[in-house]
Amino acid sequence: MEYDKIYSLGGLEFLAKQVVEGFITGLHKSPFHGFSVEFSEHRLYNPGESVKDIDWKLFARTDKLFVKQFEEETNLRCQLVIDASSSMFFPKNDFNKFRYSVFASAALIHLLRQQRDAFGLTMVDEDIQLHLPAKSSLAQQKVLMSRLEEQISNPPQLHASNLTHRLHDLAEILPKRSLVVLFSDFLDSSSSEEIQAAWQHLKFKKHEVIIFQVLDEKHEFDFEYSDRPHVFIDLETGEKIKMQPKEYEQSFKDFTLQKRKELEEIALGLKIDFVNFDINQGFDTVLMTYLNKRSKMLR
Repeated sequence: MEYDKIYSLGGLEFLAKQVVEGFITGLHKSPFHGFSVEFSEHRLYNPGESVKDIDWKLFARTDKLFVKQFEEETNLRCQLVIDASSSMFFPKNDFNKFRYSVFASAALIHLLRQQRDAFGLTMVDEDIQLHLPAKSSLAQQKVLMSRLEEQISNPPQLHASNLTHRLHDLAEILPKRSLVVLFSDFLDSSSSEEIQAAWQHLKFKKHEVIIFQVLDEKHEFDFEYSDRPHVFIDLETGEKIKMQPKEYEQSFKDFTLQKRKELEEIALGLKIDFVNFDINQGFDTVLMTYLNKRSKMLR
């Protein structure tokens, strides 16, 4: 994968910087609102204005003159929550969902730091394995990047998911009006009622929520496998089953589609942003979703 190659060249901070800078370069005029290290907005330069606030670095990338408009710092708090249960390590021995979520979180941390927002990190499987409350300092960025690097170098032991119950814990311990950004595949035994109760608890505590359902869409949603018998292994129980994928392809698609619709309906009812996140795509959707939510929260 392209991102694994970038990571191998300079580590997680280098990867995050490259992802965010590439994202910024691809933005057009309108999405610049609410984005920067020191300023809240770009607007086109009008001839005759002072040139002191022209963003020359942006001019070098876009060949257009934009003026930076400044405002006071904000104090948005963002808690990044990563599901570290066994199912997140699919595809096994490959660029899996957990690794992809770590990379996405690193990019968000880089962007949050540029926005002068506070950011924290939580890792969850059966229990809350790591919880670092949100801070906005450079030291905090270094600590979180270091902990994420550790997770890549020494992945956590495989455990079943207890995310739904742990979200109730998080709802209580996070400062009010935090932005919770959650990465999970939601491939566990939780019922729709249990999931709804957990998400509703977060909203009751005045938290804003973005949920990324992280999947390898090709294999976990569309069930696309070669037309031959395969052995499928449950990463949480180790149980094995041999089957011909084509015989179950349609029923699997129907099941996963119904499951996704249920999650989307719960999110819609609670006014939660729910985003399908395919590990075979880039991170622009993650960064833009955060910026859009941030803009709404700071109005």
